[in-house]
This record gives sequence, C-alpha cells and structure tokens, in this order.
Amino acid sequence: MSLALDTLLKDATERGASDLLLVPGARPTIRVHGDLTPADEKDLVGSEDALEALKPHLSAAARDHFQAGRAVDFCFELTGAGRFRCNLHRSRDGVSASLRLLPAAIPDFAKLNLPPRVARLAEVLKGFILVVGPTGAGKSTTLACLIDMINSRRAAHIVTIEDPVEYRHRHRRGLLEQIEIGTDAPSFSEALRHALRQDPDVILVGEMRDLETISIALTAAETGHLVFSTLHTNDTTQAIDRIIDVFPAHQQGQVRQQLALSLTGVVAQHLIPTSDGRMRVPAVEILIANDAVRNLIRTSRTHQIYSTIGTGRGVGMQTLEDSLAALHRSRRITREDALARSTHPDEMESLLR
Repeated sequence: MSLALDTLLKDATERGASDLLLVPGARPTIRVHGDLTPADEKDLVGSEDALEALKPHLSAAARDHFQAGRAVDFCFELTGAGRFRCNLHRSRDGVSASLRLLPAAIPDFAKLNLPPRVARLAEVLKGFILVVGPTGAGKSTTLACLIDMINSRRAAHIVTIEDPVEYRHRHRRGLLEQIEIGTDAPSFSEALRHALRQDPDVILVGEMRDLETISIALTAAETGHLVFSTLHTNDTTQAIDRIIDVFPAHQQGQVRQQLALSLTGVVAQHLIPTSDGRMRVPAVEILIANDAVRNLIRTSRTHQIYSTIGTGRGVGMQTLEDSLAALHRSRRITREDALARSTHPDEMESLLR
C-alpha cells in the first residue's frame, strides 16, 4: 500500500491521539489516552511503507544515518496537522515508525495538572533538576513548561540540547538557544561541553545517555549553572541510583559527593488513565534535596530516601503512592491502576484501605 501519511496524522490529531504507530503487517494504529486502537486506514502497512511516507521529511544526514543501519529521530511539521516527533527504525518485517504528536504551543503549566511545588523549581537559580518517568509520561512537556517560565520571568541565557528539538521557544525576557543533536552537534556530551563555554545560566540536556554527559552535567551544576535533564526511571530514588551506577566503582564515592552537593530536586511522573477512560492524569513523586537527602546520598543510603520523602511533606515532597492514593480517593483513577503503577505495593495497599 501507499500510506496517506497526511490523512493519518490529521485524523490522529482530530481524535486526540498522542501517537501514531506504523508497523509492517499491521494496520496503522493510534494511541488515545494510553490505549491502542486501529486508525481509520483499513490496509496493512507494507515493509517499506513507513520509509517511503517519511522520506520527504528526512534530512540528508538523517537519511544517511538510517541507511547506515541505525534508527533515527527527527521532527517535522505538517500544515493543518501540527508538529511531530518521529522515530524511524528497522524491525524484522521491514521499516517501522513511531510518531508522537506534539502540541502546537508550550502548554500552560496549570493545564498539566501537576503539583504547584513542581512549578517552584523554575525559581531555582542553580543546581541539578531531574524529571524522570517511563516513555510517554510527559517529561519533555514538563521541562518545556519550566524552561518557558524561566524564559518569561528572568533575563537568563538558556541553552537547550535535544534529540530532536520538540518544543520551539522564542526569546522573551531570556535569551534562548536550541541545539539539535545530529544537526547542530554530534552528541549530547560534545554539545554540553561547548555549551559551558557559551556563558549559559540555564542548560537543558534532553536526555543523559552516557557517563560523559552525566559527568559534565554534574560539573555544570556544581559550578553555578541550573541544569535540567531526564532519565527513564520509575521513581526518584531509582534516578539517583542510576546516575551513580553509571560510573565505575572507584569513581562512585566522588560522584555521590558531587550529586549530594548539586542536586536540587527530582520529579517522577506517570500518566494514569482516568476511571472513565476519557483522559490521563499525572501521578507525581517529588524529591527535594534537603540536608537529610544530601546526607543519605553522600553516605550510600539511598534506600532510605523513600522514607525521607514521606516525612518531607512540609517542604513539598510527596511519594508516588501519596499521589496515587489521592487520585483514587478523588475517584479519578481506579484502585487497580493505583496498585499497578505503585513501586511500593505494600505501602500502596495500606494507603488504599
């Protein structure tokens, strides 16, 4: 078949989908409120259909990257449908594509239904802030909102390093530069290293994929910059352990010291289907790096951080279980979904009684 990509994307946008999946041998499929459902197109996707449909949107560099046998990430815009982030990759049956529908503009923070304490992270002047969660949890959107708040409120030089650039920012009170990996720089680590010589106040690293990037980000936060980034972990404690475990054993003591000094906060978010299935709402864990948390990181007792979050409500902390329980009490999510998304099921059971 020949994919009518424009039609598929416009239909997906009109139906409120978050993603369009093109997998050989299956019908085009969209994800609406977290659930997969077939698109209106009845024909099956052929082995090369996704590649042919997306070729017009591939740069020469991206095309060469893909032809070299590697997956490629890129963004493109479609008149009447919006802007899309795409991952094009090979699978056993041919070429597959996953397309994420991006909002036309950065959403207002209030529309994200996140706790007010998250917005206060935009007031911080230096340190290291992580937004973590599974794929599709809205991490990029949360970070775009925080960057937009800083951009609108203070005269800061903001540098974002992304693969690819998802939300386009414009200069407001701040001065903003957006660097795209593969187009403007070869890697996160190299872009970040050069960014430190560009007199930035705020740096967004789209994803920390390797030891070198994490090391430079920690140093940047230590030396007075405000650094935002993401990781794919389920909760805040896992994020801290993931950063430390990336390094060889003989370096981990030093990394603990760096992280204890520079960490400002970690937000872990999950999007949960509502009880009526009409939308998704965020369940959020918030870790604020107070003296107790810094001491636990420094002394290799990160397993105790969860308890510290539970006793830190006065400074805006909350566990994922607190958030899930509150959503269930307000009848916004089901008991089953609350239990399924919890990382501490015994605690969750206790809160739901």
